Amino acid sequence: MVYNWKKMFDVTTIGSATLDTFFEGDFPLVDWPGTESGRAYLMPLGEKLEIEKAYSTVGGNAANASATFARQGFKTACAAKTGADISGLEIKTRLKKNKIENKFVVSDANMPTSCSVLLLNKGERTILNYRAAADSFSMKYLNMKKILAKWWYISLAGESDKMFKPIVDFGERNNVAMALNPSGHHIKHKKKEIISLLKNLSFMVLNEGEAALLTGISFKKEKNVFKKLDALTPGILAVTDGKNGVTVSDGRFVYRAGTFKEKKLVDRTGAGDAFGSGFVAGLLRRGLTGKNIVSAKPEDICHAIRLATANATSVVEKIGATEGIIGKREFEKNKRWRNLKISVDKI
Repeated sequence: MVYNWKKMFDVTTIGSATLDTFFEGDFPLVDWPGTESGRAYLMPLGEKLEIEKAYSTVGGNAANASATFARQGFKTACAAKTGADISGLEIKTRLKKNKIENKFVVSDANMPTSCSVLLLNKGERTILNYRAAADSFSMKYLNMKKILAKWWYISLAGESDKMFKPIVDFGERNNVAMALNPSGHHIKHKKKEIISLLKNLSFMVLNEGEAALLTGISFKKEKNVFKKLDALTPGILAVTDGKNGVTVSDGRFVYRAGTFKEKKLVDRTGAGDAFGSGFVAGLLRRGLTGKNIVSAKPEDICHAIRLATANATSVVEKIGATEGIIGKREFEKNKRWRNLKISVDKI
């Protein structure tokens, strides 16, 4: 079937949309070996704790990513599920304000909108997450033909990962370039499915732990991780390592980049979404869609890495996952984002 791409979107993001509330304060920290960081907040039971500041923003993987594409000047839609409540209405209102098509954000009168409460302390945070409507997002809420776009950015929440295969199958049949940002939950429960569908992806972004989990190979053996993934997909792979930067492979070259210097670390929420969506925006800006992803040149990949890294750096300098997302003009005109050391080595 042939569609009129001029009437369709540049990008549709598919996943979650939430309302995030941030409480900033000087929460006491204690050593706690039961956590990954070895630390925990001390929250006395039955007492009232004062906070310094409070903020409310839109969050969720699909909403976060859609903000990047819209601010980069692309025709963008967001597909997600909320409750038919005040929070759901606020999400739709804010998407519309940012020139993001919100008619594919469906409302469920039987479930509340997903929400998160984030406790901030000097740039670090603990998240209290209530999945609610986002967790029950399913294919019956999607009109696949109406959300067709040059790119789909897929980042599903919780149990909605059942949608992954039918979405990818439909996208493949209709020549949609697809980007995937799977969660650890997704990889644990759908590992074989993800691996089987990698052949249809144009881009995938993971962190080091997720890459190791997906391949079954410690990231200390980085070459072996990329060798296995490169053999499974013709697309581009990016593996992030927080403040240490990113390693990218297009099957021909390996690219390594650090990060831009932060003015001030305020909140790391949304940095991963900002990087992944920024990378796809960079590819799209270079005219890379659908099957032509295999023709990406090193300068195209470097452009995408630079935009992704700038976007993630800007996001962590402000509270909220979308407040710091940079626009097209900001990226092109601000000298701050022009120089990023990127090494390119042939595989």
